[in-house]
Amino acid sequence: QVQLVQSGGGFVQAGGSLRLSCAASGDPFTTGAMAWFRQGPGSDRDFVAAIRWSDGHKSHAESLKGRFTISRDRAKNTIYLDLNNLRPEDTAVYYCAGNNRGQPILSTMWTRQYYDYWGQGTQVTVSS
Repeated sequence: QVQLVQSGGGFVQAGGSLRLSCAASGDPFTTGAMAWFRQGPGSDRDFVAAIRWSDGHKSHAESLKGRFTISRDRAKNTIYLDLNNLRPEDTAVYYCAGNNRGQPILSTMWTRQYYDYWGQGTQVTVSS
């Protein structure tokens, strides 16, 4: 069993930066993947970024490349999401997700259904 605990987020003006963290406890991650999704008001929960645990391969949503970056501290079983040059349309609840099984291909890592574990969500609000 895995628990994901998120921290970070908050309120920021457009152009600002934030860092989100997600720490996994319980069964350690040696394989599988961890990811970030976000859900804006009245929207679906969309893929933001993912990292495959075995080799550290990263994938970012095309529309967010260059502004958002996923990283990890393998020893701490923790992932991070650096959000830069934030825009009002980035306002959403951000969720981390994890699955500690298998060797997912990229397209699998992009899908919500792959992930067994979810963090509690953290609000990011960007003002104009």
